[in-house]
Amino acid sequence: MVGQGPGRRARRENGDGADHEPRHGGGRALESFSASFAALGDLALAGGQVSASVSDLDSGADLLSVDEHLALPVGHLGTVLLLIEVAARIEDGTLRPLDELERPGEPGDQGPGGVWSYLRRTHLPLTDAATLVGAFRDGAAVDALIARVGLAAVRARGESLGLTRTALLDVTRTSRGPDDAPALAVGSAHELAGVMVSLARGEVVDRAVSNRVLGWLSLGADTSLVAAPFGLDPLGHRRLDHDLQVVHVTGTEAGVRSEAGVLRGPRRSVAYCVVVTFDDLTLAHRLRVLEALRAVGVDALEYVH
Repeated sequence: MVGQGPGRRARRENGDGADHEPRHGGGRALESFSASFAALGDLALAGGQVSASVSDLDSGADLLSVDEHLALPVGHLGTVLLLIEVAARIEDGTLRPLDELERPGEPGDQGPGGVWSYLRRTHLPLTDAATLVGAFRDGAAVDALIARVGLAAVRARGESLGLTRTALLDVTRTSRGPDDAPALAVGSAHELAGVMVSLARGEVVDRAVSNRVLGWLSLGADTSLVAAPFGLDPLGHRRLDHDLQVVHVTGTEAGVRSEAGVLRGPRRSVAYCVVVTFDDLTLAHRLRVLEALRAVGVDALEYVH
């Protein structure tokens, strides 16, 4: 079922064929994702903004759509475009895997997260930096890769993929002033979930580029959001575990929690993206967001397993 655009009236269809009015701006869900739909709707009622898209990887059927075309800050989800540009340049020979990158700044300059700023080595091979981005959202590695390929090239790559609402805007920063980009990256759940579908099918540039990017993302250690209910080892889920495998990327900034990925199970596979922006005023506000994201994970797990 195709989700409606933001601002339109939308309906949730239950298994009995009855339609029910939603509690947010626009969306639609199969009965198997009704809990996700309700949880995300509650966030919207509480003042958050939500963009979500879940689809069956094989059939392409829409399973959950909530304002999926709405562009929101997405945190480090935008670094997927950076990794695509790096992989494409490695495959066409304009970059070499062992080209050395210099670590920018001092520890903590890129904000929380990552490990390179705390290592003694100030230079790393290009593919090691990309690995740190895929595994740990490493801010120093993100900035080093941006310095090598340039933001303009990353934006052009996104445009070549047909992305109109998704872009990497800036380097990582501990704080943003009036002269800085308002966010590290922006995007819509529809476009970012679509990127994950194309990567899984080997259609981003070509099979070699897609596989290289998927290899980096398969190391993603943050399983605190949508992937939390999957029960996988955060530091070791590249292989099948109880017939499950996830390749994903998460994004965080102040008041932003987001995740995009592909979950494969014994029965079916899904591609998904969920983005939530909210007032991070109290721990209770944040935990409510995490609970909603994990509700999506529970529904996805039940669908594929």
